[in-house]
Amino acid sequence: MAKGGFPGGFGGGNMNNLMKQAQKMQQQMMEMQKAIEEKEFVASVGGGMVTVSVNGKKDIQKVSIDPEVVDPEDVETLEDMILGALREAMAKADEETQREMSRITGGMNIPGMF
Repeated sequence: MAKGGFPGGFGGGNMNNLMKQAQKMQQQMMEMQKAIEEKEFVASVGGGMVTVSVNGKKDIQKVSIDPEVVDPEDVETLEDMILGALREAMAKADEETQREMSRITGGMNIPGMF
């Protein structure tokens, strides 16, 4: 074992490179997260009768409802459509986050990152 090194070849120089790479990856992930938080994810259901927009933080930005779908006798269908559009928009935000994370990390699974 080299003086001041680690078993398995993790000497001082290699460890410094590893730390620099980890810091670079962390910076890239922070930039990616900020960019995704500012993006808008839109989902429509019922042929566009209900449209929902969320940002990357999953904050609801807008809900649009076509007046034709508003039926006082069938509020349950409207509720279901709104929930469906919300779930789809949130899933789009999650998918984009995972796709970008995989691009940065090379597919490494880093628990608790996002």
